[in-house]
Amino acid sequence: MELLDQIEGYLARSGTKASMFGRQAVGDPRFVQDLREGRRPRRKTTQRVLNFLVSTEGVASTLSDRVDMLAD
Repeated sequence: MELLDQIEGYLARSGTKASMFGRQAVGDPRFVQDLREGRRPRRKTTQRVLNFLVSTEGVASTLSDRVDMLAD
């Protein structure tokens, strides 16, 4: 599953706005919108997002092993 899919699922479950997620996860309120428009995050950014998801609800436990695949 792609990073954006994980984020969209989190947004739906938590009711968090995309801009708030981006601000909390990576310090960029446009992050999710940029992903929706095709932005490809760097590996370090992908890891930060996965760490945020794990810390908030444990969503990305299996994804942390797939960072290389998601970031490529």
